[in-house]
Amino acid sequence: MSKINLKALSKDALGKFVKEQELPTYRAKQILHWIYEKKVESVKDITELSKELREKLSDAAYISNLKLLNRQTSSDGAEKFLFGLEDGESIESVLIPDEDRQTLCISSQVGCTMGCGFCLTGSMGFKKNLWAYEIADQIIAVMKVKSEKFPPRTGSPEEKKVKSDGIKNITNIVFMGMGEPLLNLDEVVEALKRITELLGFSKRRITLSTCGIAPAIAELYKKAPHVNLAISLNATTDDVRNRLMPVNRKYPIRVLLDACRKAKLLLSLRDRITFEYVMIDGVNDSLADAKRLVTLLRGIPSKVNLIPFNPFAGSKFKRPSDERVLAFQEILIGGKIFTFIRKSKGQDILAACGQLKAAYK
Repeated sequence: MSKINLKALSKDALGKFVKEQELPTYRAKQILHWIYEKKVESVKDITELSKELREKLSDAAYISNLKLLNRQTSSDGAEKFLFGLEDGESIESVLIPDEDRQTLCISSQVGCTMGCGFCLTGSMGFKKNLWAYEIADQIIAVMKVKSEKFPPRTGSPEEKKVKSDGIKNITNIVFMGMGEPLLNLDEVVEALKRITELLGFSKRRITLSTCGIAPAIAELYKKAPHVNLAISLNATTDDVRNRLMPVNRKYPIRVLLDACRKAKLLLSLRDRITFEYVMIDGVNDSLADAKRLVTLLRGIPSKVNLIPFNPFAGSKFKRPSDERVLAFQEILIGGKIFTFIRKSKGQDILAACGQLKAAYK
């Protein structure tokens, strides 16, 4: 009989497993604490359990761990991690430092089906959906990697504080890595529950980005914690968006924005939907585009992140000039839309927005 992966079990499923092992129900809470708070890698590391109990559980179960295959550091401080999964596939995650913030960009699929023209990930095709534990495990894995340089907890109080601070270095989570989260909705919902309930992240510090699977937007907010929503828009006409993002042929701009308006009814008054706009020279960066964008977003409490295109080998697109980006921003601000220019990090190691592509032999 094959062993059970404890990380693959939901809270309810773990409770059932504990009951099947003829153990008291509180053992499930202990196991979750050691997996998600203490981040142990083996059942035998759960020292709160007796040695005999650990040996018994080890015969029936194990704790999976992502395998660090490669780690790259950009000249601007961003770090990219290549992780191996149990089935031999691999994914990438990126840790982005920004003053008092450490944002971890995580993946929800291996590869992607969307085929957006400005994104390198789509060129590798779709491999598989990630399980909820594989999504959440990217956070655990990066926390463990980043804490390795700190001294063990058994030292002085000062050493313990440094160690603790190192483990808690991730402040924000963004679902902006490989894949389209809303095409893996059930596993993403379960992952969000683990990230908020078991890893302790505030839902206000989590952002999920979608290229526009319109029907799934409201479904997300009916099932999952109300995290921040980001829409990858990138065009102001269906003609241009069809060319950049094939998903627009199924869910055109009007349908997508209607879904956003309906989703806003499920959110609090202070919540804004973020619209991401990858600016491509000569494609979607005209002043007319900026004016249309102001009109399109009217009535939706929103903010816009302008993302100058991040080039990669083989792409036909180019980055617009800084002057064009600033002029675009000025029109949006004049239209009373909160607008920010995202400074992409990690370009020299292909870790910036749209550049992720896990290595394959």
